[in-house]
Amino acid sequence: MAGDLERGRQKVDWARSHMPVLEGIRRRFEAEKPFRGLTLSAVLHVEAKTAALGLALSAGGADVRLAAGNPLSTDDDAVTVLREAGIETWAEKGESIGQYHAGIQAMLDADPDLLIDDGADLVALVHSTRKARGKIRGSTEETTTGVVRLRALEKSGGLLFPAIVVNDADMKHLFDNRYGTGQSTLEGILTATNLVIAGKVGVVAGYGWAGKGIALRLKGMGAEVVVTEIDPIRALEARYDGYRVMPMLDAARIADLIVTATGGTRIVREEHFRVLKDGCLLANAGHFDVEVSTKDLAGVAVAHRTVRPQVEEYRFADGRRAYLLGEGRLVNLAAGQGHPVEIMDYSFALQALSAEHLAKHGRSMAVKVHPVPPEIDRSVAVAALAALGLTIDEPTEEQARYAESWEGGT
Repeated sequence: MAGDLERGRQKVDWARSHMPVLEGIRRRFEAEKPFRGLTLSAVLHVEAKTAALGLALSAGGADVRLAAGNPLSTDDDAVTVLREAGIETWAEKGESIGQYHAGIQAMLDADPDLLIDDGADLVALVHSTRKARGKIRGSTEETTTGVVRLRALEKSGGLLFPAIVVNDADMKHLFDNRYGTGQSTLEGILTATNLVIAGKVGVVAGYGWAGKGIALRLKGMGAEVVVTEIDPIRALEARYDGYRVMPMLDAARIADLIVTATGGTRIVREEHFRVLKDGCLLANAGHFDVEVSTKDLAGVAVAHRTVRPQVEEYRFADGRRAYLLGEGRLVNLAAGQGHPVEIMDYSFALQALSAEHLAKHGRSMAVKVHPVPPEIDRSVAVAALAALGLTIDEPTEEQARYAESWEGGT
């Protein structure tokens, strides 16, 4: 579907006006041109906030290429803005799996110097069928799922270039994963269903930062929250945070809503569908559409139909029904608008600055998975505080000396 340019401009202008940290970086990039002569390929969810990042990188002199990180997450209006700005963009809302993979391939056809990735799809391709692309200085990664794939490559000794894990920065996971995922996941569920949350039993699979944010928002809207986990420490943390904790097989029997946020696969599967409470809503907030097993769901069901946009009803032989939201893909983007603008300001500021770091230092960095440099993480926090009009205390000389004495072991 072709997007509307004027509507796209309105969306992108709105996003940029609420992304002061990234806009400050864009102004500096425009003056300094840190990416001059470099090609930057990115696989991300292509919508208005992403357009703001693309425009900032382009202002810094990069030849930016962009492809969709998910077939359902694209805003076609934002795509028109990117293309008007000369940013080659391979993305269309509802694109086929073939189109999706072709877009990722096209990102490597450009022979990029730098990669920005969401889920490590682009990196995975470089490390499999496209190993000839040897010019790459490094990549940045946005998601927990992508970090898992990067660390597996590093552990196997197969990583080809340095990678900065933006996802693990404090200014990313403490805000994007928790507050961004929490709010946008609920927005997607509400938009798709138009149902009330209060009074329902909401099951959250996984109690990482994303799961914590989802559980917090469900609780705030009046749901009784149950957490399922495989990690004993996180399970105990969930219990101390006031949530019920149980195995998924038990939770499925009482759940009105199940939201997966693990980064794993087949979290809700055949054994759970066979005991699922009638009318249960199934939503996924993890990167890939593998957490709710759609294959198992189709195998157990005897009938299937679409009942609302992004809501599919699966009917079982005994009359029970399950409702899959957003095809089991990221519900906050398949049925919602993605993370709030201000939250993505922080995440995309980290992406822009990490890409700049790789442009300047990638050739000399060790080929391994790197954290975001602490000075970058801190600079985004300082800029965010300033944008909110907040000031904080500075340590006195006495306090600084006291802290240094402990660090020195004296």
